Amino acid sequence: MSIRRLAHESIQPRAFSFTADNLFWAEKTIARYPEGRGHSAVIPLLMRAQEQEGWVTKASIKYIADILSMPYIRALEIATFYTQFQLKPVGRKAHVQICGTTPCMLRGAENLKAVCRRRIHSEPLETNMAGTLSWEEVECLGACVNAPMIMIFKDTYEDLTEERLEEIIDAFEEGRESSIPVGPQNGRHSSEPIASVSLRKLL
Repeated sequence: MSIRRLAHESIQPRAFSFTADNLFWAEKTIARYPEGRGHSAVIPLLMRAQEQEGWVTKASIKYIADILSMPYIRALEIATFYTQFQLKPVGRKAHVQICGTTPCMLRGAENLKAVCRRRIHSEPLETNMAGTLSWEEVECLGACVNAPMIMIFKDTYEDLTEERLEEIIDAFEEGRESSIPVGPQNGRHSSEPIASVSLRKLL
């Protein structure tokens, strides 16, 4: 795994704080852990900070370390180790994560990456000119039978073609993401066969 560092100081916000709702959620989350084990809440709190800001800032790491009464360096180690934490700004409207492991690679992930290079940016983890879209290659997203697939924020889009990915990118860019169903994009339900299968025929 490559070395992961925080974004340059020139783009780091000077301060961070949870919204009132997120602070209430954080306090409830910390309370779930046994006394003296509150440090274990660092991962969910960092994830909530990322959801609030779009990426994990230096200020948010310090803020969460203070909430949990843990050394800043320990929170920093966790934020820079786990690749689900974005350490620099990503697309405001969509950050496309393309599964690049074997099943997806064999089923066309390279073609999906080519679409992202052409439509978003030639390099991963860089935004388009408007700052609305970005992309990266990630490890297994867990729906190998529906390869190739992507994840945008918390939703997965599976059984993709280059053309369908183009349509998904257009929808997010234009604010029409709710028109795109999550999951398989070829009409099948879950990971069932596309064509109906008769048990009688199988027997």
